[in-house]
This record gives sequence, C-alpha cells and structure tokens, in this order.
Amino acid sequence: MNITPPLSPDRVREIARTLDLRALPRDFLDNPYPVYALLREAEPFKRMPDGSYFLSRHADLVAVYRDAKVFSSDKLVEFGPKYNHAPYNQPPFAPPGGMAPLFEHHTNSLVFNDPPLHTRVRRLIMGALTRRAIEAMEPGMVALVDGLLDKIDAQGGGDLIEDFASAIPVEIIGNLLDVPHADREPLRGWSLAILGALEPTLTPEQEALGNRSVREFLAYLRELVAQRRQHPGDPEHDVLTRLIQGEKAGETGGDALSEVELLQNCIFLLNAGHETTTNLIGNALISLQEWPEQRLRLLSDLQKAPDEEAEEHLLALAVDEFLRFESSNQLGNRRALQATQVNGVELPAGALLTLCIGAANRDPAVYANPEQLDLRRTGNKHLAFGFGVHQCAGLSLARLEGRIAIGRFLRRFPGYRLQSDPERGGRARFRGFLSAPFCTR
Repeated sequence: MNITPPLSPDRVREIARTLDLRALPRDFLDNPYPVYALLREAEPFKRMPDGSYFLSRHADLVAVYRDAKVFSSDKLVEFGPKYNHAPYNQPPFAPPGGMAPLFEHHTNSLVFNDPPLHTRVRRLIMGALTRRAIEAMEPGMVALVDGLLDKIDAQGGGDLIEDFASAIPVEIIGNLLDVPHADREPLRGWSLAILGALEPTLTPEQEALGNRSVREFLAYLRELVAQRRQHPGDPEHDVLTRLIQGEKAGETGGDALSEVELLQNCIFLLNAGHETTTNLIGNALISLQEWPEQRLRLLSDLQKAPDEEAEEHLLALAVDEFLRFESSNQLGNRRALQATQVNGVELPAGALLTLCIGAANRDPAVYANPEQLDLRRTGNKHLAFGFGVHQCAGLSLARLEGRIAIGRFLRRFPGYRLQSDPERGGRARFRGFLSAPFCTR
C-alpha cells in the first residue's frame, strides 16, 4: 500500500532548492521528510523567497523556543496583510470599523500571543487541566472510545478518521467546555475551516469559509456564554466557567478576560484540542499499517505486560514516538523583536522564522535512526507540543486521549487493515488524513 510515496534524490534536491511555503508541490506534502533531511544538513537556516527563514534543526528550534523575550509569538504584523483586507474587514463580514473574523480570532488566541494575554489565558486554562482533573476524565474517555469501537465492530469496519479519530477529541473538548451534545455537530467543520486558514496560502474559497466559520462559531458561543453566566458550572472542571469568572480577586493580581478574549479563546480551545489529537490518533493507526513489524511488536509487548501499569508505560512510549515520527503540527512561527543570533547565525530585527517541528523531530543529532518508527524509544525529546512558555497547555490530556484510543483500538482489532490508500489532508502545517477506510480483520 502506497501510504508514503518515496521521492527520488533529484526530486528532493529540486524541492529543497525551490522551497516556497506559498507554493508547495503535492509530492512534498505527501512526504516532506527527505527534503527536511537535506535542509537540516545543507541549509538549516534556509532563506525563503519572501525573506523569512526556515529552521530545521532540533537545537535551533529549542534555542528559539527558550528565548520568548526576543522571539515573539504575536502575529499582528504577519496576519494583517493575510486576513484583514477587503471585503472581510467591512460589513457584512465584520462590524463597521471592525476586523476580519479570521484576523480577530487568530490574533487573540492563546497560541499567537505574548504575555500578558498569553499568561492570563494559559493560567486560567491550566487551572482546569490539573492532573487530578485529567485523571477524573479517564472513565468517561474509556466509555466514549468503547462506544465508538462497538459501532465499528457491529459494521465490521469504517473510516479511521471520521468514525474514530475525529470523534474522540470533539467530545472531550466539548465536555471540558460543557457544550450540549446536540450542539456539537458543526464543531469539526468549523475547526477544519479555521485551522485550514493558517496554511501559508489560501484560495478565496478557503478564506471565505474560514471567515464564515469564525462568525458562526462566535454567534453560537455568545449564546452559550450567556447561558453559563446565568448557570455557572464547576470551575474546577468546566473550563468555560473558569474563563468567564476569571482569576479570583487578589490571587494573582490578574484581570478577567475581555469578551473578545473569552470568545476567541473558546474557539481556540476547541480547535487546538480537536485537530492535533485527531491527527495523533489517525497518524498512529495508519503508521502501524506502514510499519507492520512495529505493530506486531507492540501487540506482543502489550500481551506480555504483567499489569495495567506496565501496559500504560508501553503505550505512553508509543504515543510519544508517534508524535515524534508524524508530528500532528509540523510548523510553528516566531518573529525576532531585535537583532540577535541563534547558534552562531545572525538574524536581523523583524526576521520571520518558520520552525519546522517535523524536521527537528527527525534530527539525527538527537535521535538514533530517526527515520525509523521505534515504539520502544525512550528519552524521546520531541517537539510536537512545542517547548518553553508556549508548550501546549493540553499535552497531558492529548497523551491520555492517544493512549486510551490507540491502546483500546489495538486490543479490540489487532488484525485491522486498510482497504484502500488513505487520503491525506494535503496541508503543510497540520499533518494528517481526511479518510482511511478499514476493516476490522
């Protein structure tokens, strides 16, 4: 089965030489890793046609992540020309004098902000994602996964993405925000459209869909927030209630979120928790089809595990290796606020950097046999969740979802197989699949 088609050496050199994130060829999107390997060795700070820099070494990404005071996550400068233009910053798309919906959303979300907004929002979210709170979610998560597996079992198969991988995080994040089950159907479509608008280039149709999705999402959230203000939930478990109530007076000296900050970060939570975890689960189960010896080894190890704790350890190692090998989020961005240098490379003030997580996670300077999927790999210092102050706030929850979903799927359907080539998402930033038909045995 042709899941990851190879690239010839000549083609790899050609793509690396002409690499432009605004015009990526399909064969690169299908298999970017040979190009990443060449860039790491020959041009680890590749200058792109638009003047930005493309970084591909693990050590360089870590250095940038560590220096949050010099390397900004704020995207006002970059996203203005991309999103905030006519007609989307004019009525009826935006209020008079307002901002394009995609621009307002992405420039207010946690991941694309520096302190103090980033600090306030992250602290509020983390207060509801404590270790105890996440552990309390496990029984419900197991029941959700088992219910999905029961449906798949009854029909002898289905689609790994639509029927399984994508159904799990939507429910989990929906539960965190206490979104009524009857209201959850549009969430995946809104999420895909809004996150899809983060790709380096957009068609007019993609941009229009992204802006419309933000508007529809906001309209729904305004009603949900109004209801929650009248009937608050438990802020120890209900993230939306926690965001609405803000920080306790005198606890940290912080302020409550504005209405815009609140609504846009609710969208961010649903988006961030949905797409990346869908990709983690889908990429993992499809990778096991491409690496059958690893699937057999993992199944054997799980069968021999002496207790539940040992099983959890094996699955935890496997989840981190799936995250390293096929990172759900392949690209990040930073802007240099002043002239600086990274590991001896001089960068001017205002330099725009693309941090290639997918390349760094296969850096042979950090990983033995990096192009090999090794589910027993230990000491896995992957960057799939980022690093430093912007490290993913939901990483513990994502790991738990991955461990339960992948582990219980394999125990239930150890002989599952794909029925046709899976369909890739065709995106550079978020690496995953749109569909993957399979049978259970």
